[in-house]
Amino acid sequence: MDSNPALCAAIANQITTNPQQRITFAEFMDMVLYHPEHGYYSSDAVKIGFKGGDFFTSPNLCADFGELLAEQFLQMWEILRRPVPFSLVEMGAGQGLLALHILKYYQLRYPDFLTALEYIIIEKSPTLRQEQQQRLQDLPVRWCNLEDIPPNAIAGCFFSNELVDAFPVHQFILEKGELREIYVTAHRHEEETNTPYPIPLFAEVTGELSTPQLAQYLDLVEIDFAQSAYPDGYRSEINLAALDWLSIVADRLQRGYVLTIDYGYPASRYYNPRRSQGTLQCYYHHRFHDNPYINIGRQDITAHVDFTALERWGKKCNLKNVGFIQQGLFLMALGLGERIAALCDQQQPLSQLLQRRDALHQLLDPTGLGGFGVLVQSKGLDKTEISQSLKGLTVPE
Repeated sequence: MDSNPALCAAIANQITTNPQQRITFAEFMDMVLYHPEHGYYSSDAVKIGFKGGDFFTSPNLCADFGELLAEQFLQMWEILRRPVPFSLVEMGAGQGLLALHILKYYQLRYPDFLTALEYIIIEKSPTLRQEQQQRLQDLPVRWCNLEDIPPNAIAGCFFSNELVDAFPVHQFILEKGELREIYVTAHRHEEETNTPYPIPLFAEVTGELSTPQLAQYLDLVEIDFAQSAYPDGYRSEINLAALDWLSIVADRLQRGYVLTIDYGYPASRYYNPRRSQGTLQCYYHHRFHDNPYINIGRQDITAHVDFTALERWGKKCNLKNVGFIQQGLFLMALGLGERIAALCDQQQPLSQLLQRRDALHQLLDPTGLGGFGVLVQSKGLDKTEISQSLKGLTVPE
């Protein structure tokens, strides 16, 4: 398997220096993805796109996704009575394609709005940040850390596309009706003796919950695993990092919106008794599997998003729920249907028209990208502003 030996050694060292000779799965996943030197997102291992990538996102398909989002952000600016600056804070900007499509669209269609716009990118990965800076070097963008934004500093919208699914998650399992956490241990691979970093083997063990926050999370989303409907051996994930992230975002937002696009479910579907092995997935060269202990540092690891947790935790952070909708319906409400219909009138080679039609339909596909969730929350809006419906949340008839 294609694991990074140096990263494996660093993880093993973290385990062996722990008094209990184990780390939580969340700690393991955090190191695999975000270790400062060798993590998937910190090194040049991260690859996004169709050719040579591990996965692709909506902006890889076409510019339409960003352009339709741009229309929604423009309406938000109008609802907020055109503040200057209006800040768009993109968190986890990937290759910078979404920012490129949004800003180019404004340059072409709404140059006046562009003068009021402040575009900020929050990017943890140094590799991706460098790629973004190269791609966006001629556009008005600045980069910073989320923690560096002062409290109540932003009037505008914090938004993300496929960010929360990459936060490290705790894993748990039901053993004889008791909730137990999954930990990771290591021992050296006896056959590996001629490398600077003998690749360790990682294994799972179970133990008591590492923090009371895990039980509090389940209380928040009203899931009770004491019910007999849950089989022994049932396992799933809890994303405490998502709540920490949302707390910071809500604190930095003075007035405006938080828009989160990702794949996931409400808690009742996420923790359905029939989804007995959770939602953890690994992506490696456009193939996905469920083994996080291979290709370490060379593959992406994700878990679906529990949107109920984001909604309810958001309320505790003074965020109001504006709406939740599938991405396909969201984009249709913003005009994607008209774009598909307009293809008939475009004078382009047939191969290009078919490729573009396929891309637009992929954005709508309810079994794929179109089935992603779009959650919109707000803060600091007055009654008049709250009463104005967002175009993307108006389901087409």
